[in-house]
Amino acid sequence: MSTTRHELLHAFDLLLAPGRFKDYAPNGLQVEGRTVVRKLVSGVTASRALIEAAIHAEADAIFVHHGLFWRGQDGRVTGWMKQRLGLLLGDDVNLFAYHLPLDAHPELGNNAQLGLQLGLVAHGGSAGRFGEQELGFLGARENGENFASAKALATHAEKVLQRPVTLVDTAHRPIRNIAWCTGGAQGYFEAAIAAGADAFITGEISEPQAHYAREMGVAYLACGHHATERYGAQAVAAHVAAQLGLKHEFIDIDNPA
Repeated sequence: MSTTRHELLHAFDLLLAPGRFKDYAPNGLQVEGRTVVRKLVSGVTASRALIEAAIHAEADAIFVHHGLFWRGQDGRVTGWMKQRLGLLLGDDVNLFAYHLPLDAHPELGNNAQLGLQLGLVAHGGSAGRFGEQELGFLGARENGENFASAKALATHAEKVLQRPVTLVDTAHRPIRNIAWCTGGAQGYFEAAIAAGADAFITGEISEPQAHYAREMGVAYLACGHHATERYGAQAVAAHVAAQLGLKHEFIDIDNPA
């Protein structure tokens, strides 16, 4: 089975609706490759290692969360950019990248899939969203139980994500309302607090968030940018590949960040 580059782009756009978002990167087809697509490889970031692995896997297209182009970056094609583009263009491989639209998708996106992995369910309707462009999710444990403490939640996250978690917690109380937003969403912490969260889960932590957590009594868990965003790209790519009859393979390039 095969499809065309245009049909694949249409399927991604229809599912992720990039026009709804004000983003920091161009969403959709970032590098044009061959017209006919039979195999799709997904990954988190369009690193050289992923591109090389995808070419080795005989991919016709790559689907990622973090593409090659970002607002305000140096536009010169030198160094690492030349190397990555050289591989894609040399092997005629398409690169598709979706940033905020991939975070936000209610079932297949990064936030929805992280919640699924952690056994969390967002509240219904607008009560289950918070923050700029309503990217953040707010909910509770799927089984209806509280976590005994933020430490218990952190231990659970470490087991699921298989990596250490940075925890800031001074309240030492049961955790019911949990807010989460994957990747570098530390700037959403104040909105999570305002939304009534007992704990906030994201990928990274910056200097101010430790103080906010201590002063406001809301636990902060930094679980890794890459670790929290491993699930959306593969879920979306697998869904679209099945829809179009394509082969699909997720390739995880380890990243401690």
